[in-house]
Amino acid sequence: QVQLVESGGGLVQAGGSLRLSCVSSGYTFSSYHMGWFRQAPGKEREFVARISWSGSSTDYAESVKGRCTISRDNTKNTVYLQMNSLKPEDTAVYYCAVRPRWKGFGSSVGIRDYDYWGQGTQVTVSS
Repeated sequence: QVQLVESGGGLVQAGGSLRLSCVSSGYTFSSYHMGWFRQAPGKEREFVARISWSGSSTDYAESVKGRCTISRDNTKNTVYLQMNSLKPEDTAVYYCAVRPRWKGFGSSVGIRDYDYWGQGTQVTVSS
């Protein structure tokens, strides 16, 4: 019943920018924390960014800190990931994910901390 649809990926040159979107449905969006993860070829899925249910708290992986901004619009049931100064190592499939509010924000940076996932959107950064 929970549906997450990512979009906004594509091919971009190093130094460029992209804004990813994740539109959700089937649940009360404002009752859940949201996260972005990515999976590069041959690598495990890894944490990128997260945002609390109200949008008041955010957190980023060290690899993207200062280059990415996560935000949400609870009126549109949408979470965003603005990515600037993209590097070839940012190439991956990016996924949005859902964590129930009652579990808390805490240090939820693992894939097992999230209950639902979108289908992913491909980001390719050329050198």
